[in-house]
Amino acid sequence: MRGYLLEESLAWLLRFSGYRLLVHEDQDPVELVTEGQTLRVRGRGALHQVDVLGEFAFTPAFSMPVRLFLEAKYYQTRCELEVVRNAHGVMHDVNENFMTGPGTRPRQRYKYSYALFSASGFTADAQKYALAHQISLVDLSGASFAWLLGHIGATATSLCAAQQHLPKSAPFPLNWMRAELRKALETSPLDLLPSVSIPDGRFKQAAGIAVEEFATVLRQHSDAELLLGFPAAPFILPLAANDHRGFLEYAEARPDHTVRIRRRGMGAAAEWTLSPVDAVGAYELTFKLPEHIEEWISGIGEKERRRTAEVKEQFLSAITLYRMNGTGVRAYQLRYEASSLSRAGAL
Repeated sequence: MRGYLLEESLAWLLRFSGYRLLVHEDQDPVELVTEGQTLRVRGRGALHQVDVLGEFAFTPAFSMPVRLFLEAKYYQTRCELEVVRNAHGVMHDVNENFMTGPGTRPRQRYKYSYALFSASGFTADAQKYALAHQISLVDLSGASFAWLLGHIGATATSLCAAQQHLPKSAPFPLNWMRAELRKALETSPLDLLPSVSIPDGRFKQAAGIAVEEFATVLRQHSDAELLLGFPAAPFILPLAANDHRGFLEYAEARPDHTVRIRRRGMGAAAEWTLSPVDAVGAYELTFKLPEHIEEWISGIGEKERRRTAEVKEQFLSAITLYRMNGTGVRAYQLRYEASSLSRAGAL
């Protein structure tokens, strides 16, 4: 239950990150297949179920249109290697689903990427494999997403309590729940949602209240949109803003600006912050790096400061954010330049 709620939440949070959501085969009858509320993507060897599928709003130079598989895992323990290995297999198969030759009908081709979101983090082996095969891992176990995970847990408890109003042999109507969430969150066109009936009025009332309360809390956190940073590195950064409106106002006025980057704490507990060099207090973005990178930084005490500087200069020198607004997609460039910070005495 919590996994399904996390999927729908991430689809809602992704709405401003430069992607449009694909939810039905009618949006692409060639590559997509709909079975009830399950969306599948055609691969070369099989059909692959997808939790959330997004298409990037514009095509990068010298590339194909980009689509993103977003998979959510709400486990009690860290995601292990097999989860990431499966993601690699899926991505490899769908990216090879293209044929050429005499008589072959020309059709659009896409570059599929994969991002795994976990409520409990990832094992070291999973992280190393993902890094090698360009699978993006997003750890939601930090403080920035505590409000979301707590709300998901409370809603799952309410929905399980509502299940007592169903006949003992009846399964929980997940398709109905997902359809109601998508209507409430507007993450799917209404004409693409299947009609799902609920036979028991008492269940529908109790579960409907839980679903509406869940959507209401998400809407109240409208400023908590998912800000995704894309550094010059084989991972993405979920960024939490201390003042969301402050960040957007500053970035709209200065879409390309220089930032200072600071690291606080050690090892897996370390957090990083971004803030503009020329406007102290305008905003602060917080993020975490993959644990295997933190372990390397902290591995030798006397080298920690130097390794921190190397990570900043090699991986975090340019971080790009994309955001949908009323006129299209805006790109923001956050640049780290150690030389300018040294002159300002702000390392």
